Parts: sequence; C-alpha cells; structure tokens
Amino acid sequence: MKILAGVLTLLLSVTAFAGEGEINSGDTAWVLTSAALVLFMLPGLAMFYGGMVRTKNALNTMMFSFIAMAVIGIQWVLIGFSIAFGDSGSSVWGSFQYALMGGSFASELSGTIPLSVFAMFQGMFAIITCALISGAVVERMKFSAFIVFIAVWATIVYAPIAHWVWGAGGWLLERGALDFAGGTVVHFSSGTAALALAIVLGNRKDFMKSATIPHNVGYTLIGAGILWFGWFGFNAGSALSAGEGAGVAFVNTLAAPGAAGLGWLLMEALKSKPSGIGLASGIVAGLVAITPAAGFVEPWAAIIIGFVAGILCFYGCRLKFIFKLDESLDVFGIHGIGGFWGAIATGIFATVGAEGLIKGNAYQVWLQFEGVMAAGIYSFVLSLVIALIIKYTMGIRASAEAETEGLDISLHGEHVIKL
Repeated sequence: MKILAGVLTLLLSVTAFAGEGEINSGDTAWVLTSAALVLFMLPGLAMFYGGMVRTKNALNTMMFSFIAMAVIGIQWVLIGFSIAFGDSGSSVWGSFQYALMGGSFASELSGTIPLSVFAMFQGMFAIITCALISGAVVERMKFSAFIVFIAVWATIVYAPIAHWVWGAGGWLLERGALDFAGGTVVHFSSGTAALALAIVLGNRKDFMKSATIPHNVGYTLIGAGILWFGWFGFNAGSALSAGEGAGVAFVNTLAAPGAAGLGWLLMEALKSKPSGIGLASGIVAGLVAITPAAGFVEPWAAIIIGFVAGILCFYGCRLKFIFKLDESLDVFGIHGIGGFWGAIATGIFATVGAEGLIKGNAYQVWLQFEGVMAAGIYSFVLSLVIALIIKYTMGIRASAEAETEGLDISLHGEHVIKL
C-alpha cells in the first residue's frame, strides 16, 4: 500500500485534476514553453517522414503532419480534451464538461498551472500522435480519408486511452500503471493504429519489387534533430512543474536517444554500413522508449533502455519484410515496438517516485504489460473498424494512376521540390 500511495502521488503530479490552488508562474511558463516545443515537433516529423519517401510524394507526406495540426487542434478544443480529462466518475471515459472549452474552463486550475495551459500541452500530444500514424500509409492513402480517420480516431481511441492513463479515475491510473509522458498513450497506440491502417490499405504497388530510395536523407536527419529538440518539452514538460521531475526527465531525454542511436548504428555496422537513416531512426527509437520512463528512472537506466531500444527497433523494422506487409516508414517498428519496450522497461527500472522490478516490485512489470496491451488492442481493433468503414464508404486508397504519378501532383497539384 505504501508503494501504491507513492506511485499515485507522483502520477497525480502529471495528471489533470482541476480544483482550488494558486498559480505558480514558473511552472506555468515552463509548461507553456513545453507545449510550444511539442508543437514544433510537427514540422520536424514532416521533415523526418518527408525525406524518406520519393520526391513525387514528399509534399503529400509532409501535409499529413501539418493537417493533423489543423484537424486535431479544432477537435481537441471542441470535444477531445473533455473526453480525455473531464471528470465523469467513469474509469473509461471523461465527460462533456469542457466541451467547447467554455464556462468555467478559463478560470480553473490543474495543480499549479491554469487548466487552459494543461489542456493545450495535452492537445499537442494528441496532434503529434495522429501525425505519427501517417508514416505507415504514405504514398498511397487518400488525403481526405486520412483527415476523416484522424478526426474519428482522436475522439474514440486517443481521448479514451488518455483518460485511462492520465484522467481523473482512469482505470489504468487507478491500477498503478506508469506512463510519464506517453509510451502507452502516444506511441504504442499510434503504432498499433498504423499497423491496422497498413493492413486495410494494402501494399504499395512496388513494395518488395523495386528499391524505394529516400529522396533526401538530409531532411530526415534534420527532422530527427528537431524531434529531439522538441522532445525535451514532450518529456520534461510532462512533470507539469519546473522542478526536480522535469530535470530528471530532461537528462534522460538526452541519454536514451544517444544510446539508441549508437545501438542502431552498431547493428548496421555489423551487417553493412552505418547510415544517416539508421542514426535518425535510432535516435527516434530511443526517444520513444524513454518517454514512459522519463521521470521514473535514473540516467544510467535511461542509457540501458535506449541502447536496447535501438537494437530492438532495428530488427523490428525488418518484420514488415518477413510478413510482407508494407508498413511504409516503420511506425509500428519504431513507435509500436519502442513504446512497448519503454512501458515494460519502466516497470523494470523505476526507482524515482515509484518502485519497479529492480527495487523488488515485480508486479509493476505486470501492470505495465497489462496497460500497454489493453491500449494497444483497443487501438488496433477500433482503428481497423474505422479504416474499413472509410474504405467501403468514401474510399481509403488513392487510385493506381495517382500512385504512379505521385500524390503531390495528383492530390495537391504541386511539388515540395520541383522536378
């Protein structure tokens, strides 16, 4: 009971509970800054993904990231935040008390920061989670279908999972599952959603038939750097205060991706040559894996978590060739596998404000497994249903002619790079 009380105390510090209190200007400034850093990850993701596709699809790929900013930005204000963090007394669903963000919303607090600041910080998480999914469907999904998919998915998948893990009375929170900044909520849920979409869409016409050469590896490396920069806000901002918790998460957000990048390059060097795409992918794998553990582990553990993530995700990205499933830019291979490992690793290495396996609490590993699998299965099944409904109504895949011509011209009438 003492351990559970300690865990819940720490989790409450990263969970929204509106109520009486006093605004701390330092905490508020840090979370505002962190929210902006997370939003800045979107152009980073656009470059990271955009550099890995062929020139004729680069703009379309980048548009998937930017449209998420517009669509989910509105959805979060209208209803998403309320479903995720409204206090309904339910363990699986929020409420409509903050729908449209009207009424008392502007004057309420969440801990030591305005509720509006917390809502916007969390809104950035919802935006990038939807954008992450797009990596699995590039070069063949209709732009309009993606818009519909993320609008529905953010409402009935992402928001409820956020409530389970971080919302008042959420069942995974009450069970004691740990997720500091979104390994379960953001990464494993987006990874499994990406897998479902790839299954419904089917493979690109030339998948495993001809080489798909990234058109600009420099874009991908710069994108990875921007993602790493923004991720300091993603993880350290999740402490919701400018204190020790943010400091620990900040250090770990440097250590883990560095170790993961080295782990990935080591695997590449053993097989062929260390590559720019490999380094960028390894860095992101480490960022993903440390996300759920960022505020719960010490830096030495973050290095282990990152290094293992680099190796696991290196091999995870090769599963699509074994199963002959075109999960284009390895969303499941990096965010799914990396998110799963990060959740389990949190249960193993937690020593800061919580106790994991190395502190004698083996049950925490089970709680982590239970939480990540519940979210993953829920996301996969509902994503499959949403995608199938879209497929048999408005259509989900671009035409064969559009795919051959390139989605930049066929869907948008322009190129990001003039041919």
